[in-house]
Amino acid sequence: MNNTWQHLQTDVLILGSGGAGLCAVLHLMDHKPQPEVFLAVRGLFGKSGCTRMVQGGYNAVIDKSDSLEAHFLDTINGGQWLNNQDLAWKMVCEAPERVLELENRAGCFFDRNPDGTVHQKPFAGQSFDRTVHKGDLTGIEIINRLSEQVAAMDNVIIGEEMRGVDLLFDRTGQKVSGALLIDLRRGEFIVVEARAVLLATGGGPTMYKITAPCHDKTCDGIAMGFRAGTTMIDMEMVQFHPTGLLAGNSMISGTVLEEGLRGAGAYLFNGKGERYMHHYDPREERATRDVVSRSSFMEIMAGRGTPEGGIYLDASHLGADFIMKNFRGMSLRCRDVGYDLSNAPVVVSPTAHFIMGGLRIDQDCRTDLEGLFAAGEDAAGVHGANRLGGNGVVESTVFGGIAGDTIAEYLTEFREGTVQDSQISEIIETTLQPFKRKQSTSIYSLRDRLKNIMWENAGLVRSEESLGNADMEMKEIREQLSSIALTQGDRAFHLEWMEYLSMLNYLDVCDLIIESAKLRKESRGSHFRSDFPTKEDNLPLSNICIRKNQEVQFSPVMMNRMMHDASEPV
Repeated sequence: MNNTWQHLQTDVLILGSGGAGLCAVLHLMDHKPQPEVFLAVRGLFGKSGCTRMVQGGYNAVIDKSDSLEAHFLDTINGGQWLNNQDLAWKMVCEAPERVLELENRAGCFFDRNPDGTVHQKPFAGQSFDRTVHKGDLTGIEIINRLSEQVAAMDNVIIGEEMRGVDLLFDRTGQKVSGALLIDLRRGEFIVVEARAVLLATGGGPTMYKITAPCHDKTCDGIAMGFRAGTTMIDMEMVQFHPTGLLAGNSMISGTVLEEGLRGAGAYLFNGKGERYMHHYDPREERATRDVVSRSSFMEIMAGRGTPEGGIYLDASHLGADFIMKNFRGMSLRCRDVGYDLSNAPVVVSPTAHFIMGGLRIDQDCRTDLEGLFAAGEDAAGVHGANRLGGNGVVESTVFGGIAGDTIAEYLTEFREGTVQDSQISEIIETTLQPFKRKQSTSIYSLRDRLKNIMWENAGLVRSEESLGNADMEMKEIREQLSSIALTQGDRAFHLEWMEYLSMLNYLDVCDLIIESAKLRKESRGSHFRSDFPTKEDNLPLSNICIRKNQEVQFSPVMMNRMMHDASEPV
């Protein structure tokens, strides 16, 4: 079997072409001399990734009646005060500037009021209607315009359908100096040696049974960062969106019907036709995502779900014209699977949506490994225990731009480093090992087993017992995976092989989620322990930090911008 590789050199390797990766490119090109960039895209450029799937919008303070302080407080209240306040404040402060940049530089055209000002709609968890949008297709608008800008740049090489396998170090073993990729179209390995590497792959908690992100998101960046030895934080914090469309075996089952619907006045009903959110939170349907998701899950588990195992989302009373004008994308998506959003309830379920955890970064997107930077969902700290709707695309574009500026400066002080052939050969040998084995368990049945286990034991509701079960099951799955065999033949677009690599990443990330969830013996934000159902606000708040082959650390949350009064509910 061919263990050779193609070798490329560049100034900057960016893994991911969503809002973070593309904004990083734009900002890199603002500096002189302009660096050479290799942009690795797992799917098709401009047509894949999570930013493109953003429906709701972009939170930014642009109305004079709003304030940065209000956006900041909403963010850390939503995050249950686990947020890195410096990161949250930086996001809030730069968001208005980035909206102007998206409009005036990239060419995005967001919805307007009759007087020409930018329209901002309500979103859950917000004290002010500050969500900028393009109907309910905001992500498509942002990605289309950013992609046009980047595609026109002469010093950017766009590598489509290329998957990152692992990060590579220089000969000292101390500096990240590139990554090993697989060209999916040929099934061949590519070594990209780079002076700096940015992880911006988009996370995506697709290791759960019902999930919202696109299916090419398998936590590649988070897993690669962990294996390389960088510090991971908040990995117990996995967000479940309350309203994922249930559509049987359709590929779009689990995709989000964004909370702008609930912000506009849509209702949630259980299988008995009862509105139930008032039993759980006075904000009812406009409570934060963690509250609504968990409340809906409780209704389903109590036997009050729909025959399909979900709950009903009803916006019909808002009027068909209003729905089609403001939520056209969702209306058409529902129509494709037999629902009529404008005139009847649709069946939805909580769906795994976002990972608040990831690589620990500073305000300049540096990790604790030299040469490695992270932005977007691969990075952690901004959102704390729960992300507010409309803050995800803000984080990716704000910190993507910051990463570009930081990397440009880093290149001026860069020390030479060359990747190790021995490390490359070892990774390739491990990656190809399943092709040398005899037929075994189906990789797909093993994947489905993992997803079910995570959903039932380490999902919306957790306990010491369920997490212990999940831990044990992951060990068994890892053992089975170590003997899995893959079909021989052409490695181009080899689906079993890609599933195998995804499983390796899933297992690493699942272990991080389970270990962190075991250690947090309280309920906070998206992390709910049935055996510890309350928050421990009387104790100092800490982030759980995990680094490969090192002891877990509890890092105190720094209340350096705003102090949390434990007597005040959040």
